[in-house]
Amino acid sequence: MEKSKIYTRTGDQGRTSLVGGTRVSKTHVRLEAYGTVDELNAFLGGLVEQLSGVEEERDCLQAVQHQLFAVGAYLATGPGGAPSSVSVLSDGCVARLEAAIDRLDASLPPLAAFVLPGGSQAACWGHICRTVCRRAERRILALEETEGTEIDANVKRFVNRLSDYLFVLSRKMNNLSKKEEIMWDKSCR
Repeated sequence: MEKSKIYTRTGDQGRTSLVGGTRVSKTHVRLEAYGTVDELNAFLGGLVEQLSGVEEERDCLQAVQHQLFAVGAYLATGPGGAPSSVSVLSDGCVARLEAAIDRLDASLPPLAAFVLPGGSQAACWGHICRTVCRRAERRILALEETEGTEIDANVKRFVNRLSDYLFVLSRKMNNLSKKEEIMWDKSCR
């Protein structure tokens, strides 16, 4: 079997192919959606490397990375392209994230104010991932609005829950590192 080339030269003019063969501009809202999901997945890889000694969360995030790859495949499927069976998330994917959120949150003190991003390095990575996740969610919703095609409900629920998980995980990482959370000072002093 001959090794394929990494470059194809087919995108040199600013256009690319969606799953199904439709060619679109690289600035198309669909590419913004799945490109931001890909960016999130890359940042999650960095976060996973910060979670030494927290195997349950490493395992959770690595499963999430696989699920995000499926989300990317789903979003990369153009109109008329049949989405692959691997590109659809189950209710269980959302339920597992909710269970992880509840598990982590149960071990944390209640919030009395808004938390500013910061603290341990793992918490900082978690907050970066959370904000990229929120941007991915906005891009997915913009795709739905722009194309008038309903995005799979589990995709929207999953991405929404993932940002919540990342927030609670960031709090947990500060807690484990004995780093004090930075609470927002409303007076801005």
